Amino acid sequence: MAKAPVLTPRADDFPRWYQDLIGKAELADNGPVRGTMVIRPYGYGLWERMQAEMDARIKAAGARNAYFPLLIPQSHLSREADHVEGFAPELAVVTHGGGKELEEPAVVRPTSETIVNDYFSKWVQSYRDLPLLINQWANVVRWELRPRLFLRTTEFLWQEGHTAHATYEEARDFAAHIQRDVYGDFLANVLAMDFVAGRKTARERFAGAVNTLTLESMMGDGKALQMATSHELGQNFAKASHTRYLSRDGSQEYVWQTSWGSTTRMIGALVMAHGDDDGLRVPPRLAQVQAVVLAVKDDGAVLAEVRRISDRLAAAGVRVQVDDRTDTPFGRRAVDWELKGVPVRIEVGPRDLRDGTAVLVRRITGSRGPVAVDALPGIVPGVLADDQALLLAQSRRRREDRTVEVTTVGEAVEAAGSGWARIPWAALGPAGEAELAERGVSVRCLLAADGSVPTSDDQPGNVAVVARAY
Repeated sequence: MAKAPVLTPRADDFPRWYQDLIGKAELADNGPVRGTMVIRPYGYGLWERMQAEMDARIKAAGARNAYFPLLIPQSHLSREADHVEGFAPELAVVTHGGGKELEEPAVVRPTSETIVNDYFSKWVQSYRDLPLLINQWANVVRWELRPRLFLRTTEFLWQEGHTAHATYEEARDFAAHIQRDVYGDFLANVLAMDFVAGRKTARERFAGAVNTLTLESMMGDGKALQMATSHELGQNFAKASHTRYLSRDGSQEYVWQTSWGSTTRMIGALVMAHGDDDGLRVPPRLAQVQAVVLAVKDDGAVLAEVRRISDRLAAAGVRVQVDDRTDTPFGRRAVDWELKGVPVRIEVGPRDLRDGTAVLVRRITGSRGPVAVDALPGIVPGVLADDQALLLAQSRRRREDRTVEVTTVGEAVEAAGSGWARIPWAALGPAGEAELAERGVSVRCLLAADGSVPTSDDQPGNVAVVARAY
């Protein structure tokens, strides 16, 4: 007899499936203020693993962590015209505090370029102070009209990097380094998520930037999700905040800057890119629990064997957890772990104990079968490595299979109904991009003819990647 579905099937209603999974896998709940969220321990554990992996890569790039205030004087945002215009509709403004009206309203941080530059202008005096490479882990608030857990919330968590450099070339190269070696490496090797690395069009560029680099991934329904961005800010914010340095030849020069960020949106991406009708499928390198060992029955010998298996797996470098909650039906526990997407489940009952075996269940492939207990420490690490590679291959195959080459706006819109389209930028241009936008489709990024990141919007041979997006 087939088991009853726990989640709405993806093919029936993808958005409902997403909401079902977020709740039943215990990732998050809606907060008390519309657009906010409560991240539950299992969901926050995923974010902690993401933080740890990205933080190591950010520090390897030379950046150090700092913290800047949540409240920013409203006047700071008005210093850079494009920036304030871009964020104005999303701002939350504090006008009262301590029981009285504030002398100057304070904006709840939507991003930190303006306040960071206020301090960079104090910290940077000469070329010896450069490059200045700062990152912060924080929350931000952008008032969201159509919230969805993890994907678009009024408050979310992120990291934002801010750097100052002596030359344009150094800033440009650092922004590309972050895109490639921090975000790109993390997405491919930890999240097992395929992506396209490209350049945003002027229409899609970060407010106040001269160039925005992006990583775009295809979700299970064929839509695009912007995973992380890296911005060349030129000297716009430096001039607004008078962030200058004394050069080697004794002249006063404005610094060149970058900013870059990634958010808890990646948890939503994890769900939509790797999830199936049974729940999450967490990439082994990301998983806070890579293997769970379940006692099928309340049997002293079984419980002892479960703990022994756990100890041996831990010694083999596997992040493992014991599930000995035998007062909860085994079937319910198995379904819960399946929903949470733990890569490997090892089940031990009295019969397994007699045979010297355990049942090994692989969440990512769906396979299950008996394995000799003594072989588990040698088998499980290899299984985890294989399944990590399989998820990345599946993600890449989905993008390749659902991306088509087109030559007209009409063809691009039609293709975006189920996947992505690629169209020559020369055939589309800003006018075609505006027409796409009217039909709910956007240019996710521009690629060079060889698939690399182009050096300019009008580089000959540029290709636009077109899709509907979250």
